[in-house]
This record gives sequence, C-alpha cells and structure tokens, in this order.
Amino acid sequence: MPFFDLPSASRYALRHVTVPACLTVLDVPAGTDLVAADVLIDAGRIAAVERAGTLPTELGPDLRGAMLLPGLVDCHSHLDKGHIWPRAPNETGDFAGALQATGTDRTARWNAADVEARMEFALLTAHAKGTVAIRTHLDSLAPQASISFPVFDRLRTRWAGRIELQASSIAPVDAFLGDEGTELADIVARFGGRLGCVTRFRTPPAGPADEAFDVAMRRVFALASERGLDLDLHTDESGDPEARTLLRVAQLAVELRFRGSILCGHCCSLAVQPDDVVEHTLAACAEARIDIVSLPTINMYLQSRRPHVTPRWRGVTLLHEMKARGLRVAVAGDNCRDPFHAYGDHDMLENFAQAVKIAHLDHPIGDWIETVSATPAAIMKLDGRGRIEAGDAADLIVTKARNWSEALSRFQSDRVVLRQGRAIDTTLPDYAMLDGLMAS
Repeated sequence: MPFFDLPSASRYALRHVTVPACLTVLDVPAGTDLVAADVLIDAGRIAAVERAGTLPTELGPDLRGAMLLPGLVDCHSHLDKGHIWPRAPNETGDFAGALQATGTDRTARWNAADVEARMEFALLTAHAKGTVAIRTHLDSLAPQASISFPVFDRLRTRWAGRIELQASSIAPVDAFLGDEGTELADIVARFGGRLGCVTRFRTPPAGPADEAFDVAMRRVFALASERGLDLDLHTDESGDPEARTLLRVAQLAVELRFRGSILCGHCCSLAVQPDDVVEHTLAACAEARIDIVSLPTINMYLQSRRPHVTPRWRGVTLLHEMKARGLRVAVAGDNCRDPFHAYGDHDMLENFAQAVKIAHLDHPIGDWIETVSATPAAIMKLDGRGRIEAGDAADLIVTKARNWSEALSRFQSDRVVLRQGRAIDTTLPDYAMLDGLMAS
C-alpha cells in the first residue's frame, strides 16, 4: 500500500514534495539542488508544477517533503543475458570468466522461449521499480541475432505504454568485416535498432592492431550510414592504458562526417591513461559529439579483479571531466545476475545511489540526477521523459526521503510508483518464476 492516501479523482495535487531543481522549470537560485513544489496531476498528465503552498489543500495530500522523481531511464542494459547466474556462474568473477560462461550458456540455452522469459522477468522488475524506458543490447553473433531481435520486437509491442524499449546489437567489431556484419546490420535496421559492437576483436589481429581496427570500424560506420542507423558501442572496457579505441572512434566519426548519433559505453581505460591522452580524447569526443554512458557498479565488480588481491582502482570512467567538457554523460544499469555481474535488480534509483558513492557525484549532488533521467532520455531521443514539467505523463516515483542524504542512505523499498497518475502494484516478480529455466 502507498505510504500516503492517493486521491481517487483524476485531478489532484501532490503538495509539498521535494523535486530536483534541475528537472523542473521552477526559477531557483544558482546552486540549488532541491526545491519544494506542488505538482498538479490531471487525467494522467502533469498539469502544473508550482511553488510549494500554491495549490489548494483540498486538491491532495501534504507529503511533507517527500522526494518526487520522474520515471527513470536506463540507456544501457543487457536484458537478454539477465538472470542466468544460477546456471552459468562466473567462477573467477573477472571479464574473461564472464565471456566464457556467457558464451557457453548462449550456445546451449538461448532459444526464443528462454530469452523471452528472462527478459519478461527483467521488465516486470524494472517496471515495479519505476523505470520508464530501457535500451538493451542484444548479443548478436550469428545465429543469436535472428533469435533475439524478434523476441525483443514482441516484448516492445507487449510493453508499449509501460516501458519504452530500444535495442542495439553487440558483437566483436571484426564480425562486421564480412557477410555476417552486413546481415546483422540488416536485422538491426529491420527492427528499428541501433548498430552496436564491442571495439575489440574476438582474437588479437595478426597484423598491426591499429590498421586492423580501422578497417573494421570504418565498415561499421559505412553499414550504419547506408541504413541511417545510430551507433551504440562498448568501448575500452578494461584497465589497459593502451586501449584507446574511444579516441579513434571519435576521430573516424569526424573524418567520415558520420551524421548519426554515437553512444560509447564503459570507456574504463581512459581513467588509467596519461593526462595528455585524456585531454586529446576528450577534445576528440567533444568534436564528434559523442555521448557517454558509464556503468559504475558493474565496472567496479569486474575491473581489477584478481584472486586474493584487493582491487586497486574503481573501474569507472572520467565522468566529471567528460561532463566539464560538455559531453552528455549518463549512468545505467548494465548487467543483472549474469556472469558479468552477479547481483542487481534492475533498479535505476539504486544504480544512481551506487554511482554517487563510487564516482563521487556529490558535495554537491547538483544536477547529477540527470544522468539517470533527463540525459539518457535525450540520448534515446525520448520526448517528455526524464523531467517533471507540465504536459509530461504523470509517470513518477514518490519516496519518503526528503533530501539526498535520506534518499541515498536508505534503500527506498517503500517507494510509490505512479503511471499516468495512478499507483501501480510494486510487488516484485518471484525468482521462482525462473526455476524452470535453471535446470542443468
């Protein structure tokens, strides 16, 4: 049950709520993190956002400073991998172990029914937590793309009006050198997806690495340009200071005058590179208008892992420096209960809380909440998402927390999730739903 009495009328107000100032149009002094507001809801949409105390008391409850957030947006996930940990654990917990366990499980188990059941479970969970949009990567080495993209398409239709779904392919960049890459680009175009790859080869190239990468990456750009596709790339997901494909992707985007958008995820190695390389890379990304999505929880789990050795770095990319250069920076959920991350529950509010602590997005928190709301909504080209403004759908999250200290200190398990102004059932799906998929 909600922790407050929600009016039954279609027109009502949430009075005296606390709203992130950066997500409203209310005029506040510079440096203000949070603002007290009254929010009028009418016929499932936000009708007005006013200063607290403006709307009549008879319109709705006084929420005594409860924090109000927009429905959150996850622009980088792997719903097709999710929840296979019980049957495909990563015994080493590192990146190589994740690749091995996932590849074995995918080959043996990822038929349409299996992928659909696990993705459905993930969406039920994310919906209950207040997520309104997700972009998922779909493992796409042949023949998996021809299995998973039709599953995604069915789920996108089934979940329309609850969670807006987008998809990107993911395959090693050398998969695009031959017919397999052309066929994959055609599948992505057919299902309205984004062309994605990992900017590394399945095995190290026999010749000069830079030249081989350029040939493969130019082919990715060409396939995307020919089909009018945006790019969504896994970039430099390692602690190797010599991994510098983010820089080269940016340079190629400018050289080739690529007209689509580019989202680069992870970019971990940038954090262990010399300052001059960092500066060169950030300048190139700004020129190419590249967007960045960081996955702090998952990268901290995977990076710098060695048996019986305490990790020496956090695995997270240079969020502060990227944002200061004007790049659009998002935070997302990535993997959940699979070989790349043993934990997680599709909770973007929890992902934000972890990101604040891992990447020091605080003192002040300022507008960092935009990394899970307005910024990923803009990256995904979603109108009316990620903010709390008149005219937007009343798809909101209400927590008991009255400030960031409370919101980020205590897990908000009693949050109220509103869809079109009405509270939804936030009961989470039982893990037992997946038991039939976990047998050896």
